[in-house]
Amino acid sequence: MKNLLIIAVLILMPALGFAQSTVTTNDAIEQVAKEEVSKTTIESPSVKETKLNNQLKLQLIELNQKKSNDIISIKAYRKSLQIKTKEVKLC
Repeated sequence: MKNLLIIAVLILMPALGFAQSTVTTNDAIEQVAKEEVSKTTIESPSVKETKLNNQLKLQLIELNQKKSNDIISIKAYRKSLQIKTKEVKLC
């Protein structure tokens, strides 16, 4: 039974290796096709849109930082309450 499994593994491993190598060649073809498409299309991003996107990203980062600080302070407050209640119970 072990011999049969070993033979099956030896037969299937090269086939799986070939399957993986074909995917990489397809990626190269897709990259070339994307480059050709991007060269043919003319993209003109407006400066105002990029500035707005950057401002929105900065606001989002600041908001996330405030939220994380609030969450940390809430956790610290809860821990301090637990410590105080334990001290009261022990006394």
